[in-house]
Amino acid sequence: MIGHRFTCGVTNTHLFAWLRKPWRIKAMTRPSSDLAAFREIFSKSNNIAIITGAGVSAESGVPTFRGAGGYWRKWQSQDLATPTAFAHNPSRVWEFYHYRREVMLTKNPNPAHLAIAECEERLGKQGRKVTVITQNIDELHRRAGSKNLLEIHGSLFKTRCMMCGHEEANYKSPICAALEGRGAPDPETHDAQIPVEQLPRCEHRGCNGLLRPAVVWFGETLDSDILTHAEKALDSCDLCLVVGTSSVVYPAAMFAPQVAARGVPVAEFNMENTPATERFKFHFHGPCGTTLPPALARHETAFDIQLLTTTSNSTAFTLIRLILL
Repeated sequence: MIGHRFTCGVTNTHLFAWLRKPWRIKAMTRPSSDLAAFREIFSKSNNIAIITGAGVSAESGVPTFRGAGGYWRKWQSQDLATPTAFAHNPSRVWEFYHYRREVMLTKNPNPAHLAIAECEERLGKQGRKVTVITQNIDELHRRAGSKNLLEIHGSLFKTRCMMCGHEEANYKSPICAALEGRGAPDPETHDAQIPVEQLPRCEHRGCNGLLRPAVVWFGETLDSDILTHAEKALDSCDLCLVVGTSSVVYPAAMFAPQVAARGVPVAEFNMENTPATERFKFHFHGPCGTTLPPALARHETAFDIQLLTTTSNSTAFTLIRLILL
């Protein structure tokens, strides 16, 4: 079991125990880029887990704030996405997240998001299951149409009250009047220094407590229910895809390698090899929006069988309708 909570940046003993299950480690071989071989396995898989990361969002033009040049003003995300940063300067942190929210309202799902959502819907009609486990907080998978979605790091468009704990979706633009026009990423921009009483406030039952983004910050615990569902999806999957992630951000960094360790095929779709690549069966190099759609496309010979019942002259007939997938 993944367990109750996982702290970002700190090893959680319950999750660590799950990651160290006594699965037999297979000998490492060079991953294949044979699309036909992947498609053969894909066509026979009934439970598919898809782990996605920042690389998928980057292809929609979403800034990742990771790696070289990944700064907002003079800070990287790990400087701002912490409880300590919010306690010391909630105005600055809200400027950062307001900027990200406003940017996201101008972005759209790309072909990789759409391919995943279409695959989930199509396979669902065949009684097959696709679970998307994403590290991204931008909701692009949701907007693309993914339904069986686990957002392990939360969402930019949810807020949580620091006083009463109430959490809810929030798509206001701007999220509060004081943040309108704020959040410019230019290094020369000065902090707005908005008074705390003018920052987003809780409207639940007249609470008026200070709101914060309902995302998982560095040093915080992940939602236990989401982790439990992720564990179940990974334990039961017969094919795992790793899409647009370096496999170095925990806990997702260990998900795919442990799936591979129990002999389940893992296919990586990424712009570069990752530390875990050699453990995977497939690696497809290039932009996810280019490599993923043909990998997940419908098979020309696939059919969906639906049973239809109709009546004629008080006699029931069962018809079989074949739908080309």
